[in-house]
Amino acid sequence: MKQSRACVLGASGGIGAALVDRLAEAGYEKVYAGTRVPRGGAAPNVLPFRFDLLDESSLAEAADRIAADGPLHLVVVATGMLHSEGIGPEKSARQIDAAAMTEVFAVNTIGPALAAKYFLPLLARDRRAVIAFLSARVGSIGDNRLGGWHSYRASKAALNALVRCFAIELASRNPKAIAVALHPGTVDTPLSKPFQRNVPAGRLFAPEDSARHLLAVIERLTPAESGGLFAWDGSPIEY
Repeated sequence: MKQSRACVLGASGGIGAALVDRLAEAGYEKVYAGTRVPRGGAAPNVLPFRFDLLDESSLAEAADRIAADGPLHLVVVATGMLHSEGIGPEKSARQIDAAAMTEVFAVNTIGPALAAKYFLPLLARDRRAVIAFLSARVGSIGDNRLGGWHSYRASKAALNALVRCFAIELASRNPKAIAVALHPGTVDTPLSKPFQRNVPAGRLFAPEDSARHLLAVIERLTPAESGGLFAWDGSPIEY
């Protein structure tokens, strides 16, 4: 790990912050922690930087600064939106609102795609390197049995499709590289707070546990699994 560099985009969220802590403890030489407002007080090997997922110029600037230090060996795009003030998961097609859907797609699909535009080229080309995107099981078309949550489901399904494209692109430049979408399960964060009532016992994870699960999955992945969608326990989820 001492010669490895990792980057987490979305390091102010519950899962993102926990991922930064775990990576720093694991002994990565440098862990770049991207947030809208960088904070001090981090471990010596954590390097905060500013970015805005919806501001392409900020992603380009951040990538340029990080590239100067050398290639990255792990990138995690730990961003996402399920609800915000005035926006929530639809229960019916009658509730679809163009402005709300546009905002959900901007955060869950377009933003991560722009992150890939600037951070895929930073991945090491001579050894195993991974870029992982936080997705969701509800983004699986084949697994959809309940309907609803139209914008969120569609935005995550679109992200999963992009990840498959990124995997094919990465393989042409480094056969050892992996692009993957990850379903973290239900994590005790503000994103899931209104929807935790029916979570089975033992399936509401603390952010620290979620980070441990996700990094364990990342560690086990092989290039043959690049482009896939995997749950927190490593099980594959159909697209």
